[in-house]
Amino acid sequence: MILSGASFEVISTKKLRLMTLAGATAFALASCSSTPKPPETPMPAAKPAASTATSTGTPAAPGTTPGGTPDKPLQVPDDVQNVAVKSLGDETTVLAYGDLADNGKQQILAINALKTTPPGVAPGILFNRLVVLQKNGDVWKEVLRGDEHLENEKGFLGGIPLAPVNGWRLQLDQTDATKGMAMYFSPIVAPKGGHIAALEVRWNPKVGRFQSMDTSFTQFVSEVPQLETPESQNHL
Repeated sequence: MILSGASFEVISTKKLRLMTLAGATAFALASCSSTPKPPETPMPAAKPAASTATSTGTPAAPGTTPGGTPDKPLQVPDDVQNVAVKSLGDETTVLAYGDLADNGKQQILAINALKTTPPGVAPGILFNRLVVLQKNGDVWKEVLRGDEHLENEKGFLGGIPLAPVNGWRLQLDQTDATKGMAMYFSPIVAPKGGHIAALEVRWNPKVGRFQSMDTSFTQFVSEVPQLETPESQNHL
């Protein structure tokens, strides 16, 4: 099922352990008798919900929507938020976390969202920096980075534009639970030298890292160790 948020689309599955905000409500007993009742001991007031960026979330109930948006971010645990902030700074939005790659390890997907939507550009997950972090033992390691280019620990992902990209659109697809989360990247503005269709990136279990897929979305593409980039296009 495709669920449309205020600014983008996310297709969810039960594979992600994501977090949602649980509000606190208070219930009072109403007297049905005219006979006065003795005063009851006052109950402590419910605590207000903490802010999204710092509070510890509670497990998402079955059937709830995983994933967050830049305008409606997930409520994430402090330790997850802090790890993401160390990579991308204070203006970090965690979009998803959990076993995103379906490889038995924990990952965090976070972005620096564009502050404004460029004129003529449809709303969505628009960012200029992205990171996927993976927990290996007690250490969080960067396994995918997106800025002007998309890179993993082996080099630049195959199929990306040669020209620097100054803003990306991201879509998430988790309809195939056996393959983990797929990410689709497309430049917000056509890069210098032409247009590129959405590039699929997902975890390749054979090599143990995130890689791009070919244009038929059936084969993984090897990394490129070096790019000969043209001059940078104008920034958004």
